[in-house]
Amino acid sequence: MDDHDKPDRRDFMAAAAMTLAAAEFGVLDAAQERESREVAAIVRATDWINSPRLTAANLRGKVVLVDFWTYTCINWLRTVPYVRAWAKKYGDGLVVIGVHTPEFEFEKNVTSVRREVQRRSIEYPVVIDSDYSIWRAFSNQYWPALYFLDARGRIRERQFGEGEYEKSERTIQRMLKDAGVTGVRDGIVSVEAGGIEVAADWSNLRSPENYLGLVRTQGFASPGGAQRDRRRLYRAPSRIALNEWALVGEWTMGLAAAVNNGQGGIVSAFQARDVHLVMGPARQESPVRFRVSIDGRPPGPAHGVDTDESGNGMVGEQRLYQLIRQPGPIAARTFQIEFLDAGVEAFAFTFG
Repeated sequence: MDDHDKPDRRDFMAAAAMTLAAAEFGVLDAAQERESREVAAIVRATDWINSPRLTAANLRGKVVLVDFWTYTCINWLRTVPYVRAWAKKYGDGLVVIGVHTPEFEFEKNVTSVRREVQRRSIEYPVVIDSDYSIWRAFSNQYWPALYFLDARGRIRERQFGEGEYEKSERTIQRMLKDAGVTGVRDGIVSVEAGGIEVAADWSNLRSPENYLGLVRTQGFASPGGAQRDRRRLYRAPSRIALNEWALVGEWTMGLAAAVNNGQGGIVSAFQARDVHLVMGPARQESPVRFRVSIDGRPPGPAHGVDTDESGNGMVGEQRLYQLIRQPGPIAARTFQIEFLDAGVEAFAFTFG
């Protein structure tokens, strides 16, 4: 047994807390206690948005929908219109709980999470899970992930990733009826998403998510490769293949992000309707101006919600920015973003 496997006092205290919470929830036998570890983790959490701390008593006898999210995740952003609609439609019998578990270190900033909750018009309770305790209790591995808990706190269904919205809503209806909730409407919600929340154009999507930090990046094409944590000049290759990307100018590539040390840019070959970039200023008080182009030209009507027709935009906070939304036709193209000021941190490209 190595040191990582040795139990310590924290493990004992956590197990004891789970047991007490399970008992409060009304779970009696050992098997049911194990099943309720998810509820125990939720009610132990102390930092909540839109709600005082929920307790086992608040959840007892309720159908619960748990939604794991992180605010820069484009896949979650495209599911949130449905979760909002379900919370509103089934609010009398359904408890929706958003669990914010951060992917990037900066997403642990609760002020930023609160800002995103307001921006997304989320009115249901959101619990902060920056230490991943709820994530681990659910053995979760995905953003977004939906877990459907019955009136006894047991997981009955799971949905990972986007889609299957009708199936998920039918699950809610069935579980509410099983719990004795009356007046459950059988119809399926219809949502009108806008901006970043619009569903991806799956039929034309040929570019996967890609990280710009050295831990998980793929397709890096700047000649000479990447050097970790060293300031150096990068350039784009003479030709760049689909789903390759390159840095231009002086950058420092770290494990999680690429940091621009002067005027410079990023070039990416993609095929998708939408181009998003998770990024932010290295210093919050110093916003960074940028300009984007497609195939060397201003985007015009293909600009995203965070750029204008000339491709101009401003990085003022750490979040996901929509830079391109093409009206069509969709084909393989070259995207470039030029930063007009130093000090941007770029984390990941996502497409839609």
